[in-house]
Amino acid sequence: MYTSALSFPANVFSEFDWLRRELNDVFGLNNDHAPAGIRAVAPGTYPALNVGHTPHSVEIYAFAPGLEASKLDVNLDRGVLTISGERAPALPEVAQTQADGADKVTVYSRERPHGRFKRAINLPDDVDPDRVQANYRDGVLHISVARREEAQPRRIAVQ
Repeated sequence: MYTSALSFPANVFSEFDWLRRELNDVFGLNNDHAPAGIRAVAPGTYPALNVGHTPHSVEIYAFAPGLEASKLDVNLDRGVLTISGERAPALPEVAQTQADGADKVTVYSRERPHGRFKRAINLPDDVDPDRVQANYRDGVLHISVARREEAQPRRIAVQ
């Protein structure tokens, strides 16, 4: 019926782990959304990026809807590609009574990220900094960085 106060469960550490998870849920400290690895970033990091490569280029996609292309700044310096800019808030920061008698806006939730942002990506050593193309369309910034010709795979004839 009751276990003895002097005996411990078979795996006392699993009990502590269960207790930690329960307390995290109670206090809203659920860490399930923390970065999963050294290259991962926390959810909500803006803008979200997809980075990949082909034999001829490195392809970067930054998902940044609601911006103007002129407000984006893309730099490549010593193998580090930096994307920065600023996103204006969609709603006013503070609810104020307006002079013309219009209703004031009360904000209950603000989930859309706004403000200044900056993301940096380390690129491989074989990219060519003189052959970079950037296009912004439909909220997606596509950056293509070509690889150097000497880094391209080539076929060698066997004699």
